[in-house]
Amino acid sequence: MTDRSMQASARACANIALAKYWGKADVRRNVPAVPSISLTLDQLVTETRVRFDESLGADVVRLDGRRATVAEAERVIAMLDRVRREAGLRLSAHVTSHNHFPTAAGLASSASGFAALAAAASAAAGLRFNARRLSALARASSASAARSIYGGFVELPAGSRGDSDLAARPIAPPGHWNLRLVVAATEPGQKKVGSTEGMERSRKTSPYYHAWLDQAPRWSRKIKRAVKDRDLDTLGAAMEQSTLAFHCCAITSDPPILYWAPATLAALATVRGLRERGVSAWATMDAGPHVKALCGVGDATRVRQALDRTPGVTRTWMAKPGPDVEVHR
Repeated sequence: MTDRSMQASARACANIALAKYWGKADVRRNVPAVPSISLTLDQLVTETRVRFDESLGADVVRLDGRRATVAEAERVIAMLDRVRREAGLRLSAHVTSHNHFPTAAGLASSASGFAALAAAASAAAGLRFNARRLSALARASSASAARSIYGGFVELPAGSRGDSDLAARPIAPPGHWNLRLVVAATEPGQKKVGSTEGMERSRKTSPYYHAWLDQAPRWSRKIKRAVKDRDLDTLGAAMEQSTLAFHCCAITSDPPILYWAPATLAALATVRGLRERGVSAWATMDAGPHVKALCGVGDATRVRQALDRTPGVTRTWMAKPGPDVEVHR
């Protein structure tokens, strides 16, 4: 019989990196090689429930209503094992997780997913982790998940080999700046090259990877200052440079990694066209084909309408700065 105190649920929001994370200083410990700045988004939500149950003979993992694949389950179980070691538990767990947006498609579903898992699993195990400990726990499974523990604007510093305690830290709360991020979905389905595989291929084979390592901290510092100053044009210009630079590393890897689709280029052109007409809208992308446009709240409807009309864009939605991870019993 399961003790009701051995279960908990958590709700976490995905984040979009404004200063991009691409490359690992330590692959095994999942430590980023460059600093990143992100914005947590209220509309990209993962809900996860964890129940430790003495009647289970093995961990059970269900994602979006289906049984997890072996590879998916391995990542979840690795986090559960870390939690069990901390709590001195031997019980197996039943995990159910649901993304309210496309999974593994370049929309940061691993960020919200592992942030929610870290919060739910530790609470179910009776661990009273503060936000920093949760962030470090989440980062061990997905570096971007470290940022989804916090709402608003968040920084994840670069780490070094052997750094096991690296965590994100908040820069400004959700109410600091009334921005909007318009997401333009393009190609359906999961991306063919996962982010970790792509980062390692870039590190090993791209002639521009070391230039990326040199320049990324400068863009991160500029974006952090722009967030504090609420300077959208400075932030947007640096964000676009950071985005195109990491995609340059991916594209020049061997073999090349091209996450873009024809609609990606069309959406990027739409955002640039809006700016030429006086709208302060700036584009960013993760390791996937979708384009996100950052803008002020007063321009958000116009930006969304323009992206809706863009050939190849299948869906748009609008997000604002989102909250910290939430835990419920």
